Amino acid sequence: QVRLVESGGGLVQPGGSLRLSCAASGSIFSPNTMGWYHQAPGKQRGLVASVTSSGSISYADSVKGRFTISRDNAKNTMYLQMNSLKPEDTAVYYCNFRHDQYNYWGQGTQVTVSS
Repeated sequence: QVRLVESGGGLVQPGGSLRLSCAASGSIFSPNTMGWYHQAPGKQRGLVASVTSSGSISYADSVKGRFTISRDNAKNTMYLQMNSLKPEDTAVYYCNFRHDQYNYWGQGTQVTVSS
């Protein structure tokens, strides 16, 4: 079992920045992939960015050049630095952990980009 706890969401003006964190605890086996997903009202949950335990990173086209994903394996923590935020980035952001057939989700943190 893996427990994921997100933090760092909030309200920010367009063009602003936020940093999300996801702390993982429990059975952290490698190799694994951690990722951030977002879900806006009435829309499906979609991948924002992911990083493997070996450091391979991928981003959704919509966030390339604005968001940076990273992880600290020693602390079992993943981060998402979000810069140049846009109103369309408004969503609940979920942390995800995958290892073999196991798939875990955090409770989500709200990010609202509005003036």
